[in-house]
Amino acid sequence: MANRKEVIRTMAYEIHIVGAPPPGLRDLYHALLRVPWWAALGIIVGGYLLLNAIFAALYLATGGIANAQAGSYVDAFFFSVQTMGTIGYGTMYPATRAANVLVVAESVTGLVATALATGLVFVRFSQARPRVVFSAKAAISKLDGVPTLMVRVGNERRNQIVDTSFRLTLMRTMRSVEGITMYRSTELELVKPRAHALSRAWILMHRIVEGSPLYGDTAETLVRDECELIAEAVGTDDTSLQSVHAAHTWYAGSIVWNARLADIVSETPDGNMTVDLHRFHDVVHAEGQS
Repeated sequence: MANRKEVIRTMAYEIHIVGAPPPGLRDLYHALLRVPWWAALGIIVGGYLLLNAIFAALYLATGGIANAQAGSYVDAFFFSVQTMGTIGYGTMYPATRAANVLVVAESVTGLVATALATGLVFVRFSQARPRVVFSAKAAISKLDGVPTLMVRVGNERRNQIVDTSFRLTLMRTMRSVEGITMYRSTELELVKPRAHALSRAWILMHRIVEGSPLYGDTAETLVRDECELIAEAVGTDDTSLQSVHAAHTWYAGSIVWNARLADIVSETPDGNMTVDLHRFHDVVHAEGQS
């Protein structure tokens, strides 16, 4: 246990965790929910074929399968697939007590395996996975004369995430006078921390006034202190009615000073509005600021 190492990869670095307890069987279900779809399906198919291969070997060892070629592992495997799949063509069938006992054992095993696989697939399909997107850059510029940190968040789907709450956290590496390194997180107060519905775009703003964790900072101090900016969005998907959560991290190099997020909303001559998502991630220099 002491030598076990876990690696968490971020966009900027790796976190090596040592001494963590090994995952048990109770974590297998959670792990299967986290792997990609192709991996989950591969595990299900691989497990199904493995079980049939094991029972085929047992049938081959005990015999008693009528109309199966003597010593043929292929016939034994095909009979196992027909038994576990409850197909029963009737060409091959158990002819001895030992073979019937194996058929019973395989039927029970197949029943349990099918239930587990069905439950796993159902849960993965029923999970509401949000398609929330965050702007590639965070921008800091004056708004109404006050330096303001701005990030953009939006829902890539056509539906809405209702009653959405936002949180913006600043992570900073601090060193005490004794030389102790500490990683301190401070929540940034948002101008508007909630939205009745999140659709294509929403801007989170934090005013950098006296008392703000960013007050007095510059681009250089954020890099020096290895600062990270973390945004979280939590709401309810109005289609599935399930709670959804999304998060994004910006590192100090992704925070652009004296710039603002590009305008993506404009009015058309006929009085309608256009939202240009092509400029979702764009930032522009703030005029009159340096």
